[in-house]
Amino acid sequence: MASVTISKVRKNYGDVEVVHGIDLTIGDGSFVVLLGPSGCGKSTLLRMIAGLESVTGGEIAIAGKRVNEVHPKDRNIAMVFQNYALYAHMTVKDNMSFSLLLAKRPQSEIDEKVAWAAKILNLEPYLKRYPRELSGGQRQRVAMGRAIVRNPAVFLFDEPLSNLDAKLRVQMRTEIKELHERLKTTTVYVTHDQIEAMTMADKIVIMRDGHIEQEGTPLDVYDHPANLFVAEFIGSPSMNMLKGEVGKGGVVMAGGITLPLPKGSKATMGQKVIYGIRPEHLNPGEGIPATVSVTEPTGPEIHIYADVGDQEVCAISKERLGVTRGSSLSLKPDLSKVHLFDAETGKSLA
Repeated sequence: MASVTISKVRKNYGDVEVVHGIDLTIGDGSFVVLLGPSGCGKSTLLRMIAGLESVTGGEIAIAGKRVNEVHPKDRNIAMVFQNYALYAHMTVKDNMSFSLLLAKRPQSEIDEKVAWAAKILNLEPYLKRYPRELSGGQRQRVAMGRAIVRNPAVFLFDEPLSNLDAKLRVQMRTEIKELHERLKTTTVYVTHDQIEAMTMADKIVIMRDGHIEQEGTPLDVYDHPANLFVAEFIGSPSMNMLKGEVGKGGVVMAGGITLPLPKGSKATMGQKVIYGIRPEHLNPGEGIPATVSVTEPTGPEIHIYADVGDQEVCAISKERLGVTRGSSLSLKPDLSKVHLFDAETGKSLA
């Protein structure tokens, strides 16, 4: 196992800089998820760690050793790709053992490691099959098996679940997390799916436009977003964002509706702000007047979409209220969970 240290790393394609001086430390044995929308630089950063992309500036170190000029095969990393990248003409066993054959390892060692990996990943019944004879989830397990037989210092995952259906993604999330708990290998995982990030990571690194917006534990970035981008990106349904101005009695929206301020607010009188409240912290009760537009029963709860003045919000209720489109409703925010953001900079005012 090994730590990964990224120091002031930049990446240019011609005159265009896509990664802007990133600093990041990935602890030995940790599971770190790089999260962000398409084009934010997360896969480029992962490929630079792997050595598949050159580093324009800065330094990447694995286990304390600078690897900028080290060939990918000599970095002691293993990468699992989105498209599995299996050899179609090879059996599962041959796919998993190929890297060890190239390394000229003894056959007894190869057989032992393949058998060990197959047992961990429940692939023992499929060792003689070819990739075309496997489901998507089984192919992804083979790709993971091919990686773990090498016993690398670092695992790199590049959106490995995006080709799987929803049910299988949930299952594979659990399997990858259990694999990490068992092996304790340093893992860097790239995804645009915030549910994957929240459920799997020890630490989430949220990226946008080649910069790191925030890093922290899943609950830390969920409960204490540093800015509007993080607040909107993390959470499903996403956080409600209501525009207003701090006035007498709270945040005054267009139309005169006043939203109550949390105690200890740092907002100043007259300041234009965004009032953020997650749907699960906005419940039916005495408070803000709203008009229901859509209801979505999910079984254990109901998602209520409603208009507050000229802005839409989502509220979540565990009660079966029987409200329909056009119903009047009063919504009460949990003031201990309200987030305020400066409307101009987007930064948190917490």
